[in-house]
Amino acid sequence: MNPRYVVFGEALTDFIRQDDGRWLAVAGGACWNVARVGAQLGVPTAYAGAVSTDLFGQELARLTQLAGLDMRFLQQLDKPPLLAMVPSQHPPQYFFVGGDSADLHFDPSSLPAGWRSDAEIVHFGCISLARQPLADKLVAEAVAAHAAGKRIAFDPNFRSPMRDPAYRPILDTMAGLADFIKVSDEDLGGLFPGLSPDAGLQALQAMAPQAAILLTCGADGMALLHQGNGWRQPAFRVQVADTVGCGDAAIGGWMASLLSRPAASEVQHLAYAAATAGLAATRAGAYAPARGEVERLLAA
Repeated sequence: MNPRYVVFGEALTDFIRQDDGRWLAVAGGACWNVARVGAQLGVPTAYAGAVSTDLFGQELARLTQLAGLDMRFLQQLDKPPLLAMVPSQHPPQYFFVGGDSADLHFDPSSLPAGWRSDAEIVHFGCISLARQPLADKLVAEAVAAHAAGKRIAFDPNFRSPMRDPAYRPILDTMAGLADFIKVSDEDLGGLFPGLSPDAGLQALQAMAPQAAILLTCGADGMALLHQGNGWRQPAFRVQVADTVGCGDAAIGGWMASLLSRPAASEVQHLAYAAATAGLAATRAGAYAPARGEVERLLAA
């Protein structure tokens, strides 16, 4: 059986500089984080991307399998790893290393036969759409999935490579294809420089009038906006370890709720997304909570 939720994009290794000057290597990548959330919440999910065959890629592959993701969609290639160097977390500073890394050589034609006909939601986002030639491959996959009647989820997840003017037409295309968009107030500032968050949100809505938009605002909660309607959700009160991966958890939780609880209301989907994001904040690193944890927090 092929997965219902397929997430395309990057998996990488974060190198995080510690206070004592040492570097901590942690498996990550926004799209890979989203896929793990979907799987942990009980939705048949695949992460579709390429990683290296060295120790970094082996660790990503091990954790991909441990999360319960469909391993047929992961490609391991004899190419260098993609690395994200994080010299500071407060304030956040980062840069990427991977000029000819494995992610760029991902081959969509090698995916399992019939996967697109079985998929229900197909996800794209973050720096994978700002790294060529991978970006063009993924946009083509999004166009094909949309033409096949699949729902498209898009999380721009602004990062510095998106300042390149070549990214703007990709943003336009993906927003125009998307049924679901997750964006943070901080993302809006990067995607629409010179505009206030409200004006940036209006610009995004004009680009994607058909899309439901999940706007996340950190400790101020989140809102779901769709065709003139809006619903707000406060952040859940939790003991915060860090906020790494909370945005990834929010959209992963939103999509998992849509797929596993199709009869739920917009308010219920929004609460599920917020609960998933809140639980992600309770653990250091990009934590993917289990469905039972989310249900208990919602019940509480």
